[in-house]
Amino acid sequence: MGIFDRFKNQAKGSKGRDMSDAAERKANEKTGNKHEGRIDDAQQRIEGSLGMDRDRPEQP
Repeated sequence: MGIFDRFKNQAKGSKGRDMSDAAERKANEKTGNKHEGRIDDAQQRIEGSLGMDRDRPEQP
């Protein structure tokens, strides 16, 4: 099982959001915030494709 499979399985919970935020912070850190907008857009598209909607409350 790869890292993306684990991320997809945990994506619906708060741990998935935490992992997504950590990945975004790390990417911004590595690029010196030069591509912050693109990284944020990519994060939103990935979360959307995994069914993670930050505007909706978590479903049990």
